[in-house]
Amino acid sequence: MKLIKTILDKILGSVCIILFAFLVLLVTWQVITRFVFDDPSVISEELAKYCFVWLVLFGAAYVFGERGHMAIEFVKDKFPTGIKMGVELFIELVVILFAALILVQGGYAATSLAWTQLSGALQIPVGYLYAAIPLSGVFIIFYCIYNMYLIIKNKKPLEQ
Repeated sequence: MKLIKTILDKILGSVCIILFAFLVLLVTWQVITRFVFDDPSVISEELAKYCFVWLVLFGAAYVFGERGHMAIEFVKDKFPTGIKMGVELFIELVVILFAALILVQGGYAATSLAWTQLSGALQIPVGYLYAAIPLSGVFIIFYCIYNMYLIIKNKKPLEQ
């Protein structure tokens, strides 16, 4: 399971770096065409929107894998080790429930509806934009299951 996590971390990290670099290039090109040539590029604006959405959602999933998301730990830290483990497992279950219902199921429904709608400039299905939602949900669920596995295996709460 650790091997899968390591591979997924490398893939998501690389995808985020590529998306960010491409986003910077697109926005730079957009600024140049708007202010230098006085003829804004419509395609770069729409591609930047797609890149930004994918970057945010995949970046959020990557942060879950690194356990870098915001957490209010001072309450949990006051409990003994056994209760801390229970609280962490409960939190992971709540995140799994949210990711499964909202991101995966809701994202799949939104993506399915958007496949028939074409984007204005690129003339590709808007479903490509929404497809990042269920994908990131699947990644978040994997990371939560991995975290639960570590908690149960090590018989202690995870270290930040």
